[in-house]
Amino acid sequence: MDTANKLASVATFQILKLPLGFIRVLEWLFAIFAFATCGGYTGQLRVSVDCMEKASSNLSIAIDFSYPFRLHQVSFEAPLCEEMRSERLFLSGDYSSSAEFFVTISVFAFLYSLMATVVYIFYHNKYCDNNRGPLIDFIVTVVFSFLWLVSSSAWAKALSDVKMATDPDEVQLLVSACKDQRNKCGSVQGPRWSGLNTSVVFGFLNFVLWAGNIWFVFKETGWHKGAVKQQGGPPEKQSCSFGQQAYNPSSFDQSGGYGAQGDQSPPSEYSQVGGSTLYPNPM
Repeated sequence: MDTANKLASVATFQILKLPLGFIRVLEWLFAIFAFATCGGYTGQLRVSVDCMEKASSNLSIAIDFSYPFRLHQVSFEAPLCEEMRSERLFLSGDYSSSAEFFVTISVFAFLYSLMATVVYIFYHNKYCDNNRGPLIDFIVTVVFSFLWLVSSSAWAKALSDVKMATDPDEVQLLVSACKDQRNKCGSVQGPRWSGLNTSVVFGFLNFVLWAGNIWFVFKETGWHKGAVKQQGGPPEKQSCSFGQQAYNPSSFDQSGGYGAQGDQSPPSEYSQVGGSTLYPNPM
């Protein structure tokens, strides 16, 4: 029985070699990269204000911002270049809706693809018992494909706006002292965008994965199998037809061979010997 369990375990994980299972693994891996690179982002920019009165100058004004990019709540202090006074300013824009929508879709897509992978591996027989499992899987896959396209597009547009709102040259326009030509303002450091750019790339890669997986999930539904039967075509190799032959100890005979026991009835008086027929002696 230990051999039977090992064979069943190996056959169970063979589903991951099929496109349906393999793509599911890629989906939850790429979903992790998508929400980690976006949701875990923190950025900083620095600007300088060199006042005519040197004592009022601030040559390194640090402005920190992070997910979910409610920039209108990000404040910083800038000198007025007048009698050591300063003003409190805020960045412009609120891009939290697009960022949070993107991260939410990423998290739910990760959870579903992970759950689907577990079902494929450990509960594949129940998944294939009727058409309900493949049908639900197909509908969810179509919905997530659409949501990935929408959320990735919205986040790509929001990221473009975030880059513009946090451009040091644009931030300088908010500082009152920079409007006086006697004062000199400049950018010291701009934000690094590699992480957020990666999140957009993974967003569209997830859309490609989920959209491509629609076909492989559809092949498991009764709609596709019914169409194949009506057309009279040869059955395709599906993951649901990737059966695991049961290990039955009774299928082995005493000599270690497969098959049923041979006929043990006594030989007939009419028998073939050497290709000739022997008849009984009438005498």
